[in-house]
Amino acid sequence: MNILPAIRSMKDFEKLIGSRYRSCVVLDMHIGHLESHLTTIKKHGFDVYLHLDLIKGLSVDTASLEFIHQKYKPTGIVTTRGRVIKKANQLGMETILRVFVIDSSAIEKSIELIKQSEPKLIEILPGVVPKVIHLFKQEVDAEVIAGGLIETQSEVDDAIAAGAKYVTTSNTELWFSPDNHLS
Repeated sequence: MNILPAIRSMKDFEKLIGSRYRSCVVLDMHIGHLESHLTTIKKHGFDVYLHLDLIKGLSVDTASLEFIHQKYKPTGIVTTRGRVIKKANQLGMETILRVFVIDSSAIEKSIELIKQSEPKLIEILPGVVPKVIHLFKQEVDAEVIAGGLIETQSEVDDAIAAGAKYVTTSNTELWFSPDNHLS
């Protein structure tokens, strides 16, 4: 099973109960609802991964992680913070480091953070850029420029096909490709 369901509400969880999945990531939870929701989710036999950065009312640091671990005992955590990942590893929790790869600099920084914090899994965002280009083209009255991580002609073509007017790239070989020109 290649999907790790991410739930934003108990209505989402109710839909998940009848599925074949036995794990989920809990997003956008208010700290005051954490205990009752986690009790319900665990009662149904699910492994719970808490996205700590999205728990409203929680300061994401190692002290709050220790509290969450002792009180709620989730299977694992999701966060963008390397220090929290390292501490969760020490506590024996499953760890997912969420990284945003918007350009080559972000990739370099993310790789360094991953090496330092040693998460068991990494979540890379965005997952589907052409889809996002298409969405923006439909929803707003502005032209789209696709940028970041564009290194091949097929990536340029995919971005243009999705609706981008231009593509920014630091790959100089693409600058001089006969397929690419301003119109």
